This record gives sequence, C-alpha cells and structure tokens, in this order.
Amino acid sequence: MRYALGLEYDGRAFCGWQAQPSGRGVQNAVQRAVSAIAGHPVMVTCAGRTDAGVHATAQVVHFDTGSERPDTAWTRGVNTWLQEGISVLWSRRVADSFHARYEALSRSYRYILLERRSRPGLHHGRVGWWPTPLDVPAMAVAAGALLGTHDFSTFRAAECQARSPVRTMLHLEVRREGEFIEFDLRANAFLHHMVRNIVGSLVQVGAGRRTPEWIAGILAARNRQAGAPTFAADGLYLAGVEYDPAHGIPAFPDSALSPAPVRRPAVDDPAPLA
Repeated sequence: MRYALGLEYDGRAFCGWQAQPSGRGVQNAVQRAVSAIAGHPVMVTCAGRTDAGVHATAQVVHFDTGSERPDTAWTRGVNTWLQEGISVLWSRRVADSFHARYEALSRSYRYILLERRSRPGLHHGRVGWWPTPLDVPAMAVAAGALLGTHDFSTFRAAECQARSPVRTMLHLEVRREGEFIEFDLRANAFLHHMVRNIVGSLVQVGAGRRTPEWIAGILAARNRQAGAPTFAADGLYLAGVEYDPAHGIPAFPDSALSPAPVRRPAVDDPAPLA
C-alpha cells in the first residue's frame, strides 16, 4: 500500500531534507517515525528537497508499507515519534503509481523578508532581513522578466545536479505587508538555490543598486556570476505542491502558504492590555 503525508517543519533544527549519516535530515526524522508505526523500515520520498534552514508548510511525501493501520496512526501516531519542529498534517491512501516528486505539476515557495533597521529577534531564523528601505514596485516590475520558460542558469547553484536549467515560472509576485516583504514564486520545478538567488537579485533592484531592466539582462547572460549573492535561507518556505486532482491530495489553503509573522504595533498604538 502507498500512502501520502502532508508535512510542515521548521528547517532550523535540520541539515536539510536529505537523509544524512548524522541522522539530522528531515528525511531521517520522518523515516524513523513512520518506521516505528509501520513496524518495519520505511523509505519516504518528498515532493521537493529543501536545504538546511529552509522551512516547509506544505511538503508532500509518499511511502510504501504492507502494515494495516488506522488513518490516525499515520498522523497522530507518527507525530508522537517526531521531534519538535515537525508535524504530519494529513495522510491519504494513494494509488501505487503515485509519486510525490514526479507527479507534481508545480511547486510554490514563499520568501518572507523583514525590512527594518534592527535585525529580527522574535522572528530570528524565520525571516530574511534587510536594514534599509526597499522599492517594492521596482522589484515587482523586475520580477516580470522571469515569468515564462527560460534558461535559469544565472540563478542556479554551482552544485545543482539538475539535467537542464530550463524551468517555467508560472507566478512571481512581490508585495509589502507592513514591515515584511513577501515573494511568492510558483514554477513547474526549481533549481538548487534558484529562489534564494532570485530574491537576492531582486533585493539589489529594490535597494536601488540595480535597475529593474538588470534582471532581464542577467537572465539572458545564463551565468551565475552575473547575479547577486545567494540570499539567506531563513525566510524561505516550501509553500505548496500541485497535483492532478485525481490523486486526491489535499490542497493546502492559501493561509498556510507561510505563517504570517506577528505584526508589531505602530509606535503610537495604545499599549495592549495585559
């Protein structure tokens, strides 16, 4: 029997998704917990491998087992074996042909950036940070150049193992929410560090160091050295995986794209009651 699980996790506690000899990968943790419930060793396959420090609100995985268990065993039961910072949100029996990675039609990521003079305290490790004002409309204009099908070599990590750098960007939105700037990206698939490299380059535009037209130029260059440095992993969330509805995979609500950071009251707001 094949099952799919929906996961959320705080990437700070792990060295990335991939299982490691140290046992500190998200995959290690999930496999230990699912194996404990199944009563035999289980391998889990994910929709999108996340790097160290990257979070997820909508990771999807699948695994095979011959063990009969009630549905709650794969959610509440598995959660009892998982460490803090990771949780199973739902489970579904799926067809044996379902594959969390290869059946995915698109993946969505959200990057949350704190634009504030002071570094994050409450949200340390959960958001990226930039200390000076950013021009969001300029970044939004620049982002338009990345929509569609392109060779994204400029935004690809040197160690990326993908066979092709060509990807299709289906959606890219930049918007402000108070002192937070949110970047929403959806593509058929992403290259290694692609989102963080895009965010880093857009921030250069927002900071006035580059013009919006610069993004189209570096995209055409197909050269990683033409782009900006890779931005921090802290504010990056795997925020959604799209499948054919026939698979019966639950759709994550838009509100789950990433946890909304607590908004600080304005300096002239009345003090809240204790």
